[in-house]
Amino acid sequence: MNTPPIQQIVFQEHWAQNLGGPGHVAPATASTVCQNNSADSNTVLVRRCADGSELRGRVVETEAYLGGEDKASHSAGGKRTERNTACFMKPGTIYVYSIYGMYLCMNVSSQGEGAAVLLRSLEPLQGQPVMRQLRAQARRKATARPLKEKELCNGPAKLCQALDIPRLFDRRDLARDPDVWLETESDDPGFKGTKTAEAGDRGAVVVVVAASRVGIESHGEWAKKPLRFYLLGNQCVSVVDRAAERLALDGGHDE
Repeated sequence: MNTPPIQQIVFQEHWAQNLGGPGHVAPATASTVCQNNSADSNTVLVRRCADGSELRGRVVETEAYLGGEDKASHSAGGKRTERNTACFMKPGTIYVYSIYGMYLCMNVSSQGEGAAVLLRSLEPLQGQPVMRQLRAQARRKATARPLKEKELCNGPAKLCQALDIPRLFDRRDLARDPDVWLETESDDPGFKGTKTAEAGDRGAVVVVVAASRVGIESHGEWAKKPLRFYLLGNQCVSVVDRAAERLALDGGHDE
């Protein structure tokens, strides 16, 4: 079965044909990372639990790390370490690393030497009660208030907690893995975001905002590069950038 071509918020080009089982999509032929100003809202991260149930979340926010000259990338300057090995493996390899010694972040290797895409936020679609339980266990505060649905996966560490993404997923093939994979939805009546109609298009298109990445202020000019991408109007986005949103709605022209 072939996966229908889609515009990505994780990668610019189309995913390859279906690999590894029903619904799986393979990023093996994706080209330039995340350099796309229009995308569909159909990329879904799926996590299969031990009991066979599935947790699903739509990818609504990503960050591109280009390797090489990108000083904010773990592979800047082509540096290879035991930690960042997955960044240099084939496109579609999972890269999971820890931050602050207690949180995890999930990335996907992309085309380009050392390039990877951080999955920053998801919109929960299925399994929210389990996600809420997993987040509560991670928070470890008996007095913590119940989380709203939009707060379950609105950050890279949060989505790893909510979908129970462990460190041992590092270096696994996202296209063939039985426990975690990406799917596409051909049609989504439940989409939450902003769509606009453009001349020549048959219908509305999703507006994708290109903004600066989060938490890399010490990396000079690279801290300002518009390499974070999110769906305009989606409440599950972790950090909004009003100036970048105005630019996106204006068609990318800065007056």
